[in-house]
Amino acid sequence: MRLLHLYWPHLPIRLARARHSDSFPTDRPVVLGGQPWTDGMVLDADPAARALGVRRGIPLGSAHRLAPEAAFLDPEPEADTAAVEAAFETLARFSPGLAGSTDPTDPAFGLLEIQVDGLERLWGTEQELVGRLVGALQPILPGSPRPGIAGTRFAATIAAANTTPPEPRIVWPGGEAAFLAPLPAELLSPDADVRARLRRFGLRQIGAVAELPRSALVARFGAEGERIHARARGEEITRFQPRRAPERLVLGLPIEPSVEELDPLRFVLHRLAATLADQLEARGTAAARSHLRLTLDLSFARDGVPAEIDIEQRFPEPTADAEAIERLLFARLERTPPPAPVGRIELELAGVEPAVGHQLPLFVPQAARNARLGWQLARLALTFGEDRVRRVALADPDAPLAERRWTWRA
Repeated sequence: MRLLHLYWPHLPIRLARARHSDSFPTDRPVVLGGQPWTDGMVLDADPAARALGVRRGIPLGSAHRLAPEAAFLDPEPEADTAAVEAAFETLARFSPGLAGSTDPTDPAFGLLEIQVDGLERLWGTEQELVGRLVGALQPILPGSPRPGIAGTRFAATIAAANTTPPEPRIVWPGGEAAFLAPLPAELLSPDADVRARLRRFGLRQIGAVAELPRSALVARFGAEGERIHARARGEEITRFQPRRAPERLVLGLPIEPSVEELDPLRFVLHRLAATLADQLEARGTAAARSHLRLTLDLSFARDGVPAEIDIEQRFPEPTADAEAIERLLFARLERTPPPAPVGRIELELAGVEPAVGHQLPLFVPQAARNARLGWQLARLALTFGEDRVRRVALADPDAPLAERRWTWRA
C-alpha cells in the first residue's frame, strides 16, 4: 500500500487566524481554548505563546500564568470540523481512500491520510499528485501542508513531519527501514518511559533498534517492544482504515471535448477500473457490483435524451480484476451505445468486502475455469440477451422419461 500524509502543524490556530484575519492579535501571544478563568484546556497556541511554555492540553489557568499578556480566544469547533470536512470532499475527487480526524481536540487533527495506489494512471506521478492535492486544498485549509509518502502509516507520518513544504518527502517502496534507520529512536513510541529506557540502553537511532532480535525487545518492553521493532523495520502495525466504511469506491473523470465513439470511452474506463482495482487489492478486498454513470453533452442531442445514463452491473463473483470489470462494462456499452456524446464518466464499485481466496487443485492446470466460465457467460448474456443464455440443471435423475431428468434455468 502507498499512503500520502498531508500534515498541517497547529491547524486549529491556523484556522482561527484565517477566520479572524482582521482582528487576530499580532502584538502579543495567542492561546486558543477559551478564557483563562474557565475550566478548560489549551487547544493550540501560536509560536510566541509556545516559546513561553504554553503547550496543548495544559489547563487554561496554567497557560495564563505562563503567558499573562497573551490573548485568549474561544474555540470554534464546528467551524474547524466543517473546514476539514470540506477538505475531505475535495480529496474524494482524487482518491476514494481517505482517513483523518475532524475533531479539533484530537491530537491527530491536521493530519490527513490518502491512499494513492494506482492514482498515477489518473493524476501522474506521486510528486505531481501532491502538487494537485495541495493546490486543490489551498482555498480550504490555510498554509502549505507537509507532504510525505511511504508504504506504512508510521513511515508516512515521519516523512511528512521531516519535510519542508510544499516539496513531498517520498519513501520509495521497500525503503522504509533505510529511511527510518538514522532517525532518533524516541520516535518509535509515544510512551515517555519506553523512550527513557531506550536512551539508557544506548539505542539512540531507529536502525540500532531494528538490528536487535524481536524477542529481546519483547522481553524488555512487552507488547510495546514488538510494536517498536516492527516500526523500526518498516513493517505496518496499524492497518489503514478509511474514514467511511469501504462499501463503495467512486472515481470520475471529465472528458474534454465530449466523445461519441466507444474507443475513447474504453480508454477512460480502463484507467478508472485499473485505479479502483489497485485500491481494492491494496486493502485485500473485492467488489460485487458496479455502477457506471455517463454524463451526456446534450448540445446537439435529440429531444428526450436524458442528461445522465446510469448502468448497474453485478459481477459473477466478487472481484478486484480490472480487466474483467472493464470487459463486462464495455460489453454493456457495445450493446447499448450512449445516444449523445459523453462529457464525464464515473465508475463506482460497490458491495466491497474482504476478498476470499480459492483453494486450487494441485494437478489441474485449468483450476479457475469455473470462475472464468461465469464471466464469459455474463458477457455472452450482455451481447445476445439474458434470455438467450441458460444452464442445464438436474431435476430428477431417476425420472422414466429422459426429458424430465433435466430442466433449463436462467
